[in-house]
Amino acid sequence: MKTGLITSATYQNHDTGPGHPEQIARVSVINENFKRLNNPNILWKNPSIISDEIIKNTHDAKYVDLVKNSFPSKGFSSLDGDTIISPGSKEATFDAAASIITAIDGVQNKEFKNAFASVRPPGHHCNQNKAAGFCILNNVAIGTKYLLNKYKYKKIAIIDFDVHHGNGTQDIFYENENVLFISTHQYPYYPGSGSEQEKGKFNNICNIPLPAGTNSEEYLNAFEFALKRLKEFKPEFVLISAGFDSHVKDPLAQFKLETEDFYIITERILKTTKKFCNGKVVSILEGGYDLEALRDSTKRHVDALLEFN
Repeated sequence: MKTGLITSATYQNHDTGPGHPEQIARVSVINENFKRLNNPNILWKNPSIISDEIIKNTHDAKYVDLVKNSFPSKGFSSLDGDTIISPGSKEATFDAAASIITAIDGVQNKEFKNAFASVRPPGHHCNQNKAAGFCILNNVAIGTKYLLNKYKYKKIAIIDFDVHHGNGTQDIFYENENVLFISTHQYPYYPGSGSEQEKGKFNNICNIPLPAGTNSEEYLNAFEFALKRLKEFKPEFVLISAGFDSHVKDPLAQFKLETEDFYIITERILKTTKKFCNGKVVSILEGGYDLEALRDSTKRHVDALLEFN
């Protein structure tokens, strides 16, 4: 079967201003690379329109209304110190959230076996009612709540391999026994959370904090614990917060992963969970700020989705 690639041209309108690392070119280099490769087993799809109801299952209604009214008519504004918005950011923000819904529906309806959503802005630092760290809506959390509410799954696993801890996702699911949240991340580092002591109400939070300078071998050895937790949990559906800022070339952190590691990480997730979820996996872009590393690492990530679907 095919792998879905969900994306929207509206990401190009989310202008974060000169010098901002979460730049338009991030998604451009990914999408242009996949277009050039022209793999017939990748099914391109635009996101459908997302309803307020779906978003408000994850985010406080007041926060969603605040966000909708925050986008400037011209120039720039900000939702926090890092999270810059402009007139075109509104469409991009809601299309990013819609992309994970479209990806999930496509997997459920057997349009494709699994999917990767190439979107911006990212989402995993945003909690129920606060933007943070370039994130306006928590895309992966919205997808998780959708799986629980619409498709009535009882066991959803989220694996977040962004170099920064997915604090927003953790906050949202800290007391949800139906969701296992696993995060590997540089620690101590932004956003300051993600210690091993943060376990969730139902032991459903699995933080794997690693020091600056962590290399491929050290990371992959530590990742075995994530795979162990996945086996124990037996997820029915798997979501990946795919951040590629663990790459050695990335300017915003100090991990030393190589491009090929993202293939290995993805392969191990898919092989470990296949007997539980039958390959139902949706991945969505989070971080990754060196354009060449991001282009090449997402390619290897999707290679694994294609190969093991």
